[in-house]
Amino acid sequence: LLVESGGASVQSGGSLRLSCAASGFDLDAYAIAWFRRVGGKEREGVACINSGGGIQHYVDAVKGRFTISRDKAENTATLQMNNLKVEDTGVYYCAADYSPCLEARPIQTRDYTTHWGQGTQVTVSS
Repeated sequence: LLVESGGASVQSGGSLRLSCAASGFDLDAYAIAWFRRVGGKEREGVACINSGGGIQHYVDAVKGRFTISRDKAENTATLQMNNLKVEDTGVYYCAADYSPCLEARPIQTRDYTTHWGQGTQVTVSS
């Protein structure tokens, strides 16, 4: 089970820290990704981190503003979001799977099928 938290309403330029807590399994062996759904669109991959934590990959729209990390001891993952923009508004999901997280590989939902959270709402106003 994955549970996201930390979603809130903030003004443009603000920051939020999303957390993804795993229970019932060890998150350490999995790559972790954050996705978001904006309106009625398909889920968009935002960031991923490999099982060892040494590789992080971001979609261009969030590079330099978002940071993904993981904590082995806490069995959690985090998405730090800075300088938020109105277009970052959406429901954010974390997912985990035995998938590669590589700079050259798009972050796709089809690569993350094993574990998904229920999502947390992020709303950014101007």
